[in-house]
Amino acid sequence: MQNACLVFVGSLNREAPYFQGARGVGLGVYSFDEETLETRKLAETGDVDNPTFLAVTPDGSHIYANSEVFAWREGVVSAYRFDRQTAALSYVNKQPSLGSITAHNTITRDGTKLLVANYGMGEGGPDRSVVVYGLREDGGLTAPLSSVAHEGTGPDTARQERPHAHSVTETVAGGVAIVADLGIDRLVSYRIGPDGSLTRLAESVLASGAGPRHVALHPGGRFVFVMNELDSTIVSLALDDVSGRLIVIDTKPAVPAAARDGNHCADIQMSPDGRFLYGSNRGHDSVAVFSVDQQTGALALVDYTPCGGATPRNLALTPSGRHLFSANQNADRISIFARDMATGRLADTGRSIGVGTPMCVKIVR
Repeated sequence: MQNACLVFVGSLNREAPYFQGARGVGLGVYSFDEETLETRKLAETGDVDNPTFLAVTPDGSHIYANSEVFAWREGVVSAYRFDRQTAALSYVNKQPSLGSITAHNTITRDGTKLLVANYGMGEGGPDRSVVVYGLREDGGLTAPLSSVAHEGTGPDTARQERPHAHSVTETVAGGVAIVADLGIDRLVSYRIGPDGSLTRLAESVLASGAGPRHVALHPGGRFVFVMNELDSTIVSLALDDVSGRLIVIDTKPAVPAAARDGNHCADIQMSPDGRFLYGSNRGHDSVAVFSVDQQTGALALVDYTPCGGATPRNLALTPSGRHLFSANQNADRISIFARDMATGRLADTGRSIGVGTPMCVKIVR
C-alpha cells in the first residue's frame, strides 16, 4: 500500500456561459497505484453543484467543495466525509460562501479552519472576497468566522472591471494567507487570528494587467510563485514572513511568444523538493516546466509538455512527486505523467482517468 494514492476529482455538472459544456458527475474518488499506474473509481456523487475546487484533509477523510454556479449571488461550500474502509462518500453540511463564483479554498496548516476565495461577478449579495470558516470535530463547517472585501480595478476592462480574488494560500510558516486577486493585479497578505479574524498585512503590486490567479510555495518558505492568467507569465517572489510583503525576484513568460495571444494560464504546482515548478496553459494546452534556483529563486525554462488533452485547468502532484496529473477540462480526461526527479521533465504515461469536464484534482497518500 506504500504506493497507493487517493485521487479526488471535482467535475462540472451545471452549465455556465464561460465554460464549454458541463459533462461531469460532480465529486469523485479514485485509487491510483504509482507502481502499476492502475486507477479505479471508488465513489462518486452528483449531490454537489459544480465543485470547481476542492480541499482535502491529509488523511483523505474529509473534502471541502466549492460550488461555482453562474448567476448565484452567493455560492456554497460543502463538507463531505470519505470512508476508506467502505469507499463511501457522505454529506456532512454546507455553508454560504458570502460571495459569488466561489473559486478556491484551502485548509489551514493547523487543520482548524477553511479559507475560501470568491472570484465575484456582478453586483449584489454579500460580495465578500475572502471568508474564514472553522472546522468542527466531525469535519463539518462552522458558520463564517470572518470575511473581507477587496476594492479596485485593473487595465483589462473585460476581466478586471472589479476585484476578483482567485485563490487563497497559507504560507509555509503558517498564520499568513496570501490572496491572489486577478482583478486588481495584487497579492494581498493577511494575518489569520486564532479566532479566524483576518488582519491585512501588505499589498504586493504585480505588473499591470498580469491577472494573478494561483500561488505555489517553496517548501523552504522563502519563495512564492504566482501564475498570472492574463499576461501568461510566471513570477517568483521573496516573502517576508513577518510583514507579509512580497518582492518580485524574476518574471518569465509561461508560453512561447507565438502562443501568447489566446493563452490563459491556470494552475501552478511545486515539486516536493522545491526544485521544479509546473504551470498549466489553456490555449497552448501545455504544462510549462521551470527549474528554481535554490539560492536566488530565479526561474529557468526546462520544457513545454503537451497536456494530453485540451484546457488544462488544474494540476496535481502525487505526494512522492513521481507523477503529475493534468485535469484537461475540455478533453474530459485527466492525463497522468511520469516525472523525472533529476531533470523535472514530464513523460506522458499514456494512462488517464476519463472524467467529464474535470475542474480540480487533489491527491493524498
